[in-house]
Amino acid sequence: MKITEHIENAKGETLFSFEIVPPQKGKNIQDLYDNIDPLMEFNPPFIDVTTSREEYLYIKKKNGLLERKITRMRPGTVGICAALKQRYQVDTIPHVLCGGFTREETEYLLVDCHYLGIDNVMALRGDAMKHQRYFEPTNGGNCYASDLVTQIKNLGVGKYLNEVIESDNNADFCVGVAGYPEKHLESPSLTTDLKWLKAKVDAGADYVVTQMFFNNQAYFDFVEKAREAGINVPIIPGIKPIAVKKHLQLLPQVFSIDLPEELIAAVEACKDNKEVREVGIEWAIAQSRELKAAGVPVLHYYSMGKSSNIQKIAEAVF
Repeated sequence: MKITEHIENAKGETLFSFEIVPPQKGKNIQDLYDNIDPLMEFNPPFIDVTTSREEYLYIKKKNGLLERKITRMRPGTVGICAALKQRYQVDTIPHVLCGGFTREETEYLLVDCHYLGIDNVMALRGDAMKHQRYFEPTNGGNCYASDLVTQIKNLGVGKYLNEVIESDNNADFCVGVAGYPEKHLESPSLTTDLKWLKAKVDAGADYVVTQMFFNNQAYFDFVEKAREAGINVPIIPGIKPIAVKKHLQLLPQVFSIDLPEELIAAVEACKDNKEVREVGIEWAIAQSRELKAAGVPVLHYYSMGKSSNIQKIAEAVF
């Protein structure tokens, strides 16, 4: 079922969803199941599964020189989506990236999703590689998320890269895209960023999931400005509970977001990360209750493979 259909069927009730990362190569998928199992009592209609782009691995050779190879540390997004769909009878949403994938590879991935009965995908540009200062498009790949949305939507009318296929079983995906309440770190202004978001929606995006934020007013203001810009699809807030003290430096640096002074003071007063985790849970509970009272369609949690804090939040909110 499409995400937009889940939202419509909920008739104004706020839904619960979460996002996980695939296990690293060599890890057992059972660890993933063990983290997901406790969250299923809250009836998530869908689960997002992230995709990692390629990265460089340096291997020392016998002559002392380093050989650079490309690898993916967390492959298997589509396979994990299929496994979770089968195990939990829940819709799964693979993340599809511009960075690291050619348009042909993207088409093959989408065809696989269609065969597996996956109805939803999240279309993302992706981040720059570690050695890049700014994002550089992959040779033969999509440059922008709006281009990726266009490619995905073209399949719905039988337009493949090298041919048009007439079929009564086209891949009609529901497409999600990212939104940034405090603007994308590369955008010169929020107004400019909203223009890019509108381009994705105009290309066919069906809903938006926001980057994490810790001040709900940022989300409310973002939604208001998005509506003024003519963006009328559902805008789902993304929530991440702070879990360790280093998040005070890491999250603003990586995601270009602001943390409220009250939250900063509470984390700095903690003696260890166990206390920080509890502060993060309580802050996320307060955020979630206010957002739910405001009638948001879904509360989407970035679990990153750990479920105990998300479970405590959901117990208090749902």
